[in-house]
Amino acid sequence: MNPPKAIEIRPEVREALQAGSAVVALESTVVAHGLPHPRNLEAANRMEAGVRREGVVPAMIGVLGGRVVVGLSPEGISVLAGDTGDAGEADVADVAKVSSRDLSALVASGRPGATTVAATAFVAARVGIHVMATGGIGGVHRGGETSLDISADLAEIARTPIAVVCSGAKSILDLERTLEVLETSGVPVVGYRTGEFPAFYAQGSGLRLEHQVDSAEEAARLMAAGRDLGLPGGIVFCNRAPAESALDGSEVGSLIDAAIRAAEEGGVRGKAVTPFLLEHIGREGGERVLEANLALLADNARVAARIAAAYASATAG
Repeated sequence: MNPPKAIEIRPEVREALQAGSAVVALESTVVAHGLPHPRNLEAANRMEAGVRREGVVPAMIGVLGGRVVVGLSPEGISVLAGDTGDAGEADVADVAKVSSRDLSALVASGRPGATTVAATAFVAARVGIHVMATGGIGGVHRGGETSLDISADLAEIARTPIAVVCSGAKSILDLERTLEVLETSGVPVVGYRTGEFPAFYAQGSGLRLEHQVDSAEEAARLMAAGRDLGLPGGIVFCNRAPAESALDGSEVGSLIDAAIRAAEEGGVRGKAVTPFLLEHIGREGGERVLEANLALLADNARVAARIAAAYASATAG
């Protein structure tokens, strides 16, 4: 494993990779732009703890000091979370939202950046990590058939050999068209103990999935089969939000509609749309939305760790 100079692999992660042990990559945009301070730090802690409880090494990825860091330290995570060290004060305005196309620019500029699913997947695969966890992947935005506003996550997953564990796509998106793009791109979308595509905060979307696995071992066998066949891209494993914290679909729909109206009235465009919508939904939905988000992030990290451990065991030697 010889990463480029622009990538720094922290010692714990490096040792695990060299030993052939399981590692789970974690995206950092959920920390910088997905949740308010200090709940964003709680999210990072819960995700890392969920991975460690399964005996697996977590590797949150971000850009700091002109390098892509794999396995951010607590101090590095705090920087991306906008933690100033003063209770109640935080500022993430200087933390860029980094997709794959932005990595070289952020490294060159020296600015701090939080990696999206696309950038996290790219970097993870580049250093030999096979599984990553997030909340919900990006996808086709509502009205995307005319605006062509489609997340780079989909294209990156289609060309990058990594398993992405998520609660479907973010429910602010056009979920049916997102599935269509993934199908056209040749990306297997597999339910983890479910036959239905999750809708992020809500457990179901009404959209059926063609493939399902019911254990981490089954997921690992599917990954290994794809590798043996030489399939070039990734796999999306869909894990439903925990039942005790999931929201009702109609409630989620109302929150989304109100957030979209606010974005349109405010002229929000481009990369700013997703964080704006999520912030609006979190604010209007209150504690129940925040807890649903935190719970699904932690559970996805736990499932990803189990899959990573099963895959490492299945491919050992």
